[in-house]
Amino acid sequence: MKLRNLVSILLALAVTASAVWAQGPAAPSTEGAPSQPAQKAAYHYGLPLTLALEAATEAVRVCAQHGYWVTATVVDMDGVPQVALRGDGATVHTRESSFEKAYTVVTLGPMFDFDTSGGLFDLVKTSPYAPRLATMRNVMALPGAVAFKSKNAIVGALGVGGAPGGDKDEVCARAGVAKVADRLPN
Repeated sequence: MKLRNLVSILLALAVTASAVWAQGPAAPSTEGAPSQPAQKAAYHYGLPLTLALEAATEAVRVCAQHGYWVTATVVDMDGVPQVALRGDGATVHTRESSFEKAYTVVTLGPMFDFDTSGGLFDLVKTSPYAPRLATMRNVMALPGAVAFKSKNAIVGALGVGGAPGGDKDEVCARAGVAKVADRLPN
């Protein structure tokens, strides 16, 4: 009988602890505090896998038509890879460059107002402070990635690596994004 009671108590404690953990800490008291503007909830959008895959496939296809063997990587708003397609003949280096170009767009683009990795490439040439950005982990200041935009916000990016020049990678990335752009929420 005592063991059964102990098990019941432990289960009740576990459920209570889980509920408290899921709710998070209590909001601070605002009594007597000066009025502050309410914070807006950040917009977050998850690009559907079907669209990410279709965009990456289109980018690889367009590059292959020009004889460029590339990898196309789609990252979400958090810079996490969602799709990585290594086209036939693409070298191992293309995986890293396609990811880093896309990561650059989603992590730095909103702050510095660019929606292609070519934007950071240009900024590095004109700002005395920007070259330091290009040395950050997973950032690449070369053209080749284009943002997916929804409601005027960058919600992901498609990076391409492997063509003989970032400008050519970016053409393929633009084609991939254009293939699905009309199906993103406005």
